[in-house]
Amino acid sequence: MQIAPEIVYHGVARSEWVESYILERMQRLDKFAQGITRCHVTLTREQASRQKGNRYSVMVEVRVPPQHDLAIKKEKEIREMRTQLPAVINLAFGAIERQLKKTAELRRYEQKDRSDEQPHGIVEKLFADGYGFIRTVGENRQFYFHRNSVLHDAFERLAVGTEVRFSAEEGERGPQASSVQIVSKPGALSER
Repeated sequence: MQIAPEIVYHGVARSEWVESYILERMQRLDKFAQGITRCHVTLTREQASRQKGNRYSVMVEVRVPPQHDLAIKKEKEIREMRTQLPAVINLAFGAIERQLKKTAELRRYEQKDRSDEQPHGIVEKLFADGYGFIRTVGENRQFYFHRNSVLHDAFERLAVGTEVRFSAEEGERGPQASSVQIVSKPGALSER
């Protein structure tokens, strides 16, 4: 982990063994998510009765870009601090690790979903010689295409303003489209 962790004590005496244990658990978080920008741990001792012992809570807050804030708070009544406080710390870090795993899985799914999606755009220019240009909707990039790139011999059905989906490639003279497929006619709205 490349960031300096923050450990805050509320009603708990600062001790080296607690800090080293928390630092050890923080280092393991890198396995679950890359690029953690903040890790904040708060140890709190709350008022409790004499029969039950002290109540401690551990709160772990982690920030993972872009703008994902995850926070977990675990509480437990503890009679013997040296043996039981690490158990509460483990519970809190175990829960934050599960959240980081879920966040990482969602990211991988979103990235895979985006990479599988074919670019789409609008036919911007058409030439009688059998070629044209497509302007992408999201990125506003221009792609050259040839009549042979249009699926189902549908070049004659194309008009300026036709929405198409295509495979993007890098050609000798810049970006070009292949496997061009008509999505909707000019003026019609496609359902995505």
